[in-house]
Amino acid sequence: MLELLNLWRIFRRWWWIGIIPVIITVALTLPSVLSRTPSAGGFTKRIDYTAAQSLEALPRIDGDYQDIWRSSELTVNAFTDWLRGSRFKEEVISLLDGQGVTVEVGGIGIAADNASSIGRIELSYADGALLENISDAVIEVLSTRSQTYFAQLGDTPAAVSILNESPITAAPPPLADRFGSLVRIGLGVLAGIVLMAAAHFLDPFLRSRRDLEVDGLRVVGLIPRQ
Repeated sequence: MLELLNLWRIFRRWWWIGIIPVIITVALTLPSVLSRTPSAGGFTKRIDYTAAQSLEALPRIDGDYQDIWRSSELTVNAFTDWLRGSRFKEEVISLLDGQGVTVEVGGIGIAADNASSIGRIELSYADGALLENISDAVIEVLSTRSQTYFAQLGDTPAAVSILNESPITAAPPPLADRFGSLVRIGLGVLAGIVLMAAAHFLDPFLRSRRDLEVDGLRVVGLIPRQ
């Protein structure tokens, strides 16, 4: 309890020093908070698909299609690696250029994964309208150009079926944008506490009986305030 009273005395005496860095950080942070747009994180879209080597390329006389299911899983697995690479993005950009659509190469985000024979593509871009063009280009490249990269497909691209396309949605801002303001204000509060502590310990004046007792001196008399 005594320590809390000492902290309160320090705060009551030096609060005006501690509030200075808080005011500065709030003044620097507030304009960026007010001007932030809700789409600061850009836009995203998800595509689920499956793929397999064309049945014309793998005719079955005996009616056993079990290996085709296995082939589908291997095909989608290979497509996942293809989608993650730079060559797939280059194909998408080349297709968009041919359509007269200009996009920022570094701004296109393509992430891919798969579970068994079901593949998932996560697309992201700063402009929602252009992301729709990018999505269409991704599906076309996936459906028509796979034979260029996988020799086992021969001259026929893999058969691709789109299972689901999510609507384009605004992505949440990055964590740095969401919590950056709070972190900066918190640092301002911490700096204020450090300044108050420094001011207290560097203060050469004795202002109360407690200041004498802390230094091990005994008080023998007090002059009351008038």
